[in-house]
Amino acid sequence: MVVRNQKKSKFPPGKVALERALSKLGIASRSQARKWIIQGRLQVNRIVQKNPEYLVTPEKAEFALDGQPVGQVEAMMLLLNKPKGIITSRSDEKGRPTVFSLISEVSTHLSAVGRLDFATSGLLLLTNDTRLAAWLTDPDNEIIRTYLVTVRGPVKEEELLMLKNGIRDKDQLLQVNNVILRKLSQKESHLTVELTEGKNREIRRIFQAIGHEVTKLKRVAFGGLTLGTLAVGEYRVISLEELKAAFPQAPIRSRLKI
Repeated sequence: MVVRNQKKSKFPPGKVALERALSKLGIASRSQARKWIIQGRLQVNRIVQKNPEYLVTPEKAEFALDGQPVGQVEAMMLLLNKPKGIITSRSDEKGRPTVFSLISEVSTHLSAVGRLDFATSGLLLLTNDTRLAAWLTDPDNEIIRTYLVTVRGPVKEEELLMLKNGIRDKDQLLQVNNVILRKLSQKESHLTVELTEGKNREIRRIFQAIGHEVTKLKRVAFGGLTLGTLAVGEYRVISLEELKAAFPQAPIRSRLKI
């Protein structure tokens, strides 16, 4: 078992900055919350607060925007089959399409749970529950992500062992939890790869390190949630029961927005 250094919070237990509190509760993004606060539109416990770093306990504080009460939004999670050629950021300086254009009819402010790069397709989770998102992406919780990978050339048995043992790349240890060779030819290899960490372009980098270019990459499972038969570009809402079954140890709110 790998023991990682735990970062100490600069805030008292249970306290977070006001702008982050609104994000954690799914009321607004941090950037939107910051604008409200600086503009003097937000009241906390009936007092206007203009400091985005003002400390609050999210679950206990009373919030109002322009004098109208706002509170914790019901948790919501979507499972999207992300197409290749689309990014997971909310906006892009290059003008490329984003996953949020595929869920434009959803009024709740959602954020992607981790990322899939521009050329990667498959299962992407989106939620307004930032606490749950942080838990799902924390390496210490060892949530398995499963990918179907196609690479150029035949992958040898000794190379599969190298993937499992780990390879150093730019001062990072890249390592798969499991890899299965499903199909092999002189032209290409088809594999199933499992990871518990989401380092930047990790699968592409680790195969490049052993001399194989990734030509196709698709995520088909995230923990207990699978892509199934969901069509490319489509999404579905994850029910509370399904979410609890998929991640029994996760900090899941008692209600989900359907």
